[in-house]
Formats: sequence, C-alpha cells, structure tokens
Amino acid sequence: MQGSWHTQSSIRLAFDGISHRPCCRGRYGDCAAGTAWYKGSTITSGGSVLSGQKNVLVLNGPNLNMLGTREPEIYGSATLADIEAACAEHGAALGLAVTCQQSNLEGELVTWIQAARGVQAGIILNAGAYTHTSVAIPDALAAAEVPFIELHLSNIFAREEFRHHSWLSPLAKGMICGFGAKGYSLALDAMADILD
Repeated sequence: MQGSWHTQSSIRLAFDGISHRPCCRGRYGDCAAGTAWYKGSTITSGGSVLSGQKNVLVLNGPNLNMLGTREPEIYGSATLADIEAACAEHGAALGLAVTCQQSNLEGELVTWIQAARGVQAGIILNAGAYTHTSVAIPDALAAAEVPFIELHLSNIFAREEFRHHSWLSPLAKGMICGFGAKGYSLALDAMADILD
C-alpha cells in the first residue's frame, strides 16, 4: 500500500489536542507503508480505515533527531527518518499500526506517554539521555498502564558509568540495546509477541 498522506484530507491526525505524525520521510510526505494513525485506527493513503491492527507508539527522545550525523561510530549512519520508515514497514508486516514521534523536550514525551493510555497497545521508548535522569517519564509510563520496551541504539553498559543506570528498566517488559537501528525491528518483534 504505497501512497501519500495530505493535509487536505478530511481526517485530522490528532488526539486530545496533540498532533501525531505518521512514520514518514517528511512531516507531510510519503508514508513508507502508505498508512497513518488516527484515534486507534490505521488510515490508508486513500483515507479508508483498517481494523484489527494494534497501535504501537515508537517514541524517541533528545538528540535522536540528529541520527546519521551525530557520532555515527556510536549510533550508526541511519537517520531518524530511515528508522521511522523501517518501523512503519516492519510494523505493518507484523499487523501493528506504528506511530513515531521524537522530542528533545521531557514534558512533551510525558504528554505523549499519558495520551497513549487507552489508545496505544504498546510503547517502544528510546528516551536517550532521559533514561538516566528522568523521574517524570517512568511516572508517566506507570500511569499510562501500557506495556513498553526500553530501547537504546548503543550498548549503554559498555559506555560511561552514568549510562549504566536506567530509571525506566524497572517498569519495562524488556530492554534492547547495542544493536543499532536493527534494535527497532527487534523491539517491534518483541512487542508483537507481547500483544499476541
């Protein structure tokens, strides 16, 4: 299902006043799988709603918008757009409707996690540096009552000591780290099993 999503569509991608963007190469460009997410349903590029898919939110935290140029020897050469497109495609193959979001702001991540309650079946979270510093994010995850997987591109246990502690891990169904961009597809596979 290849196609384009346009802002002229009669369908507004929003939930509780928070705009959600589908996994796509450009904010309003072509979606990798030709689908977008709207209030718990998947919408094809033609605007029809697909039922039966489980919604999964892929959240990326601070500095992950710089992937591809930021320390590629640690984080790899894939851009965030590459990862989002791969998530949409792999998720669709697993029967998952994937929504990808990234923010450098802790409060915005908290708001998106809170909005996931009752809407998203699961969350895959790469909180970046907030993994090691945020108390608000795990509090939001506990309140959302949505299963989540903690994800890191690099092996955080092979890096600086301050990166060895995660405030998220005690709440997570599991953690995937050290596999680069491939970790996102591994997380989607694991989430599909959790939700099955």
